[in-house]
Amino acid sequence: MASGDTDLNLLVALRALLEEANVTRAGERIGSGQSTMSTALARLRTVFQDELLVRVGREYELTPLARQILPQVQLTLPLVAQALGQAAPFDPATTRREFRIQVTDYSAIELRPLFDAAQAEAPEVRFDQLRLPAEPTDATRDLLGHDYIVAPPGIGIEAASMELFRDEYVVVADRRNPVVAGGAISLEDFLASPFIRCDFGRAHLTAPERRMHELDLHPRVRVTTSALLSVPLTIRGTELIGVVPRRLVERNAAVTGTVAVPTPFDPVELIQRLWWHPAHTHDAGHAWFRELVAARVATGALRG
Repeated sequence: MASGDTDLNLLVALRALLEEANVTRAGERIGSGQSTMSTALARLRTVFQDELLVRVGREYELTPLARQILPQVQLTLPLVAQALGQAAPFDPATTRREFRIQVTDYSAIELRPLFDAAQAEAPEVRFDQLRLPAEPTDATRDLLGHDYIVAPPGIGIEAASMELFRDEYVVVADRRNPVVAGGAISLEDFLASPFIRCDFGRAHLTAPERRMHELDLHPRVRVTTSALLSVPLTIRGTELIGVVPRRLVERNAAVTGTVAVPTPFDPVELIQRLWWHPAHTHDAGHAWFRELVAARVATGALRG
């Protein structure tokens, strides 16, 4: 093995160790045994004259120096591999790459034009659509473990991103429900009606829920679900009401027999953004997908 390969492998190990903050997980990630990773960590400690990882209880934490060099390694390692001719080439026509995306069921439906466009250029590309985490997590580490997250701003993600589309939250009800007669619902009827709440977990309080908390409004929650798509179907033929994105109601109105009316409080906008970790910026496959997304967004493919 050439010395250049050895040095690059040590950088790969450094990145995995610092991102995972765990020798075993780092080894599993890059296909190396624990003894190999322990040896790499020992070498890196000698090179940097720093412990890099220190044990705190049962876990490891990064030293101040490790926290300082991590973003530099994330940004430069792909460029180094590219310069040495070791970066994996990316050809949409032949790639079998899988992109891991955290996304809600609603957004996955809205983003179908992007997935269709991607597979038109890359027939073998795959998209693994994963649920957003229910419990608060380290958003930076989530982004390192996934290719993208589709989520609104203001939920604690600090990363590179681009806007995908906008929508607004509305009240959804069965079209025969008298509280929405005339295309509106009063605040009194809103608070008195049985309510279905979509609960994404403690990590994701929705914008209308935050607005209702600010206004000290407390709907009569009678049903809870974790899937937005199930809300109109559950409401059909009942007195239940809910608050969901407008597009969700309009796309399914013929099947669910539901209607969308404005919320009885100030309108709440929904902005969906595509987020990715800066470490992926120079990845050729990531760049291809981001360029495809930007082109489709610019042409209005996601306007509904």
